[in-house]
Amino acid sequence: MKQSYSEEAALVLASGGQDSTTCLFWALKNFKKVYGISFFYGQKHSAEIEAAESICKELKVDFKKIDISFIRDIVISNLFKDSGDVKETHALSKEVPASFVPYRNLLFLTVASGWAGTLRVRHLVTGVCETDYSGYADCRDVFIKSAQAALNLATDFEDNSVVIHTPLMWLTKAEEFRLAEELGCLDFIIEETVTCYEGSMKKNDFGRGCGECPSCLLRKKGYEEYTRLYRT
Repeated sequence: MKQSYSEEAALVLASGGQDSTTCLFWALKNFKKVYGISFFYGQKHSAEIEAAESICKELKVDFKKIDISFIRDIVISNLFKDSGDVKETHALSKEVPASFVPYRNLLFLTVASGWAGTLRVRHLVTGVCETDYSGYADCRDVFIKSAQAALNLATDFEDNSVVIHTPLMWLTKAEEFRLAEELGCLDFIIEETVTCYEGSMKKNDFGRGCGECPSCLLRKKGYEEYTRLYRT
């Protein structure tokens, strides 16, 4: 039996990209009230944050932007502004993409839980995905379950247990495009979201982006698979 959250609220980690915006529409369908939170952490561009704010405004979702740019002073990533090429391997491990920001999602979830607790909201929604996780360890299901357990051990507030929802966890990018179609937001996702590492606003059939960075290539491949498998 599917559990209903129609009388509860949720906080969506909104980046302005395809994944989080699809999750935002999913939350709007499943929860009575939805909030959005986005993070500036010294990334190469502000296009995604600007998109997140614009999207939340258009969908009438209360939005908060948090500056956690101190993280670039303590961890290594080529996703930071003025850093190296995101197409390289990470300086700390050749098995990890250079775009990986260590501990980013754990910090995101911790800060988001803080605001959610203040709002008396216990549901967090994030667009992480293990199927197409691109080598990011903090996008795996085991990490999310562990983070949820840790967050709930961090406080003893009554009736404030954190529940983290990951609607995309086991979907391929093609299936994610299909979900957007089912939610009635496919055109919105293609026109309004920015997932590109370079922050390019160039229009493509799969969405906005440079079309060449790893993020764009993953999105492009997923869209091509979606049109081949699910569109007639």
